[in-house]
Amino acid sequence: MESGRHLDSAIAAVDRALRSVFAPASARRPTPGPAAQPLPEQERRASAALMRINHAGELAAQALYHGQAACARTAATRELLLAAAHCESDHLAWCETRLNELGARASLLNPLWYAGSFVIGAAAALLGDRVSLGFVAETERQVEGHLDQHLHRLPPSDARSRAILEAMRAEEIEHGQTARAAGGATLPQPVQTLMQYTARVMTETAYWV
Repeated sequence: MESGRHLDSAIAAVDRALRSVFAPASARRPTPGPAAQPLPEQERRASAALMRINHAGELAAQALYHGQAACARTAATRELLLAAAHCESDHLAWCETRLNELGARASLLNPLWYAGSFVIGAAAALLGDRVSLGFVAETERQVEGHLDQHLHRLPPSDARSRAILEAMRAEEIEHGQTARAAGGATLPQPVQTLMQYTARVMTETAYWV
């Protein structure tokens, strides 16, 4: 019986991975912001590079939550993580929509971002639900800072991308608050620093590739 549950969980994890990485993203909610407007070429390229990073980041966020949910100790924590992952799937679809509007592609390394993030999420969950929820809270705190930087760097005329990032930012803050309220532990400073370094490698690579 136990082995059957593990098999079902593994199959569900593989299905979520394949859908996240290879299937077109679909949102339950409409993409925020005004209708897309043409941008000057230089601004279009700048916005596209930033939205490629955000698309990769949302894919990684889904993978983190999927990995954490797969190894969560309690059903309540698992449901919290999967609910957050559903929200991130809207973010992923919004970013994908915007990339298409900008005539740009997603990161070529998306399968790597997903796989690496899933492993990191699973490893955090194996340390217990309090650590796993603390990992969520710290991740979302860092994502908030990253989105603040992107909002500052976006071309002023790109109202569509700005509305998407502002909507995402509000919900990332909510995810972090929910994780802390559910008992998330504060992570040691060296772990926070390692998370920042790992995120920097992904964002700087995804900007170009």
